[in-house]
Amino acid sequence: MKIVDTHTHVYLEEFDADRMQVIQSAIQSGITGMLLPNVDVTTLNPLFQLCDQFPGFAFPMMGLHPTSVDGAYASHLKEIEKMLTRRTFYGIGEIGIDLYWDQQYLKEQKEVFEEQLRWSIQMQLPVSIHTRNAFPEVFDSIHKVGKDLLRGVFHCFSGSADDLEEVQRLSSFNIGVNGSITYKNSSLAKILRQASLDRVVLETDAPYLAPVPYRGKRNEPAYLWETAKKVALIYEISLEEVAMRTQKNALTLFNI
Repeated sequence: MKIVDTHTHVYLEEFDADRMQVIQSAIQSGITGMLLPNVDVTTLNPLFQLCDQFPGFAFPMMGLHPTSVDGAYASHLKEIEKMLTRRTFYGIGEIGIDLYWDQQYLKEQKEVFEEQLRWSIQMQLPVSIHTRNAFPEVFDSIHKVGKDLLRGVFHCFSGSADDLEEVQRLSSFNIGVNGSITYKNSSLAKILRQASLDRVVLETDAPYLAPVPYRGKRNEPAYLWETAKKVALIYEISLEEVAMRTQKNALTLFNI
């Protein structure tokens, strides 16, 4: 069985001590590729270095994360934009709106998000959207910029049934499912049943959100299989079918 991790940050310092071992473990487990979303200007070099080490396996995305939007956002966004002409990217991400930690820069977050949505249209690339306590704001920006021109994934989907219904009305958007679906008190399993598996891609968000039985530990791409097993239980199908269909969804979405 083969599967793609559509959202992982294995270039971050949490993996400095054993990154090669983590990637080899992923490959041995059946992970055939990793999509690597950028965070901000500080993560550019480690992201590029990893992609250069593993061409054909590590696929970069470029974007400015909403929690990195601050008073210097304009200069940071310009620096991120310059990167778009320097190599091949497979998506615009990680972008979005996050109102969980702080609402001080909501106006700036929306401005940055919408500018990056426009990049995705211009470059015909999918977007990886980070949404936390901000589904109404994110939907508003998508409709404002052009819902019929955009495609992508709602990374780490954590919305309500109504939010899922709204996503499904956006015909070119998928749901990103990760380790949080394995948590005992998660309501996502019930909500996910309302979505077609053809709209689902799997991700780890490593080093964050490790699935059961690794919850509380550093997450890594090989653990994606625990999420896949949970998805198989939810849809009452085989693990093989989950792997085959979500891999197809990922390769199609990111044009790999």
